[in-house]
Amino acid sequence: MNRLRKLLSSKETRDYFLSTHFWGPVANWGIPIATIADIQKDPKFISGKMTAALCVYSAAFMRFALRVQPRNMLLFACHFVNEGAQITQGCRFIKYNYLDKNKQEQ
Repeated sequence: MNRLRKLLSSKETRDYFLSTHFWGPVANWGIPIATIADIQKDPKFISGKMTAALCVYSAAFMRFALRVQPRNMLLFACHFVNEGAQITQGCRFIKYNYLDKNKQEQ
């Protein structure tokens, strides 16, 4: 317990938690959380163009998170989760707009 307290009170830890290296990814988590929440909603509201753009955006920032020094694994995790959520939404969009025969019969 003493070791943990010493670690949390160190200058390096404070500098990390007060940096954009930490708060940038934390703020970014709103995107995948919103996407995951939208998976339960009706697919007619999904924007195909926005979903594709967010897939490209997350793929680019996953690469960036691994290339920047020091590596930002929190940013990588955020965009990895977002990539999976956006691909899920993209599949729902394609199924609803192009593959669902019940929709076309209405």
